[in-house]
Amino acid sequence: MREAAEKAERFIVVGVDGSEPSLQALKWAHGQARLTGATLRVLTCWEISTATGWAPSFPVDYDPEAIARRVLDDAILDTLGPTPDVPVERVVKEGHAAPVLLAASAGADLLVVGSRGHGAFAGMLIGSVSEHVVRHAPCAVVVVHCPKPE
Repeated sequence: MREAAEKAERFIVVGVDGSEPSLQALKWAHGQARLTGATLRVLTCWEISTATGWAPSFPVDYDPEAIARRVLDDAILDTLGPTPDVPVERVVKEGHAAPVLLAASAGADLLVVGSRGHGAFAGMLIGSVSEHVVRHAPCAVVVVHCPKPE
């Protein structure tokens, strides 16, 4: 039974939205994956808000999933380079970031997020997504704080 547990896949989930704190989280998670031999699951999500009760019309060629995938690919390339030295899985999901990250972290060794992303107010120390996952994640969580630009 111990052998089965040792052979179980080890993975770290990191949420990326293209913001500087999320890129710092990706860099930190990469270092941790290298130290532990874990696979890095880099996740981004997208959603079309209908909070106003209606969805606006979009151009026929509008593809939010493709845009999210491009943001994810650029973040990985810019942060880890063209050939990362750990296994990297790219995950693009539809939905709000907090529940998508929580679902993706089931069975993970660790969930890593930036302290705030594109949706946060400028003065907040910790964003609503990072606060939510800290409270509800099924695994350990690391919130990477990014220094304020001077």
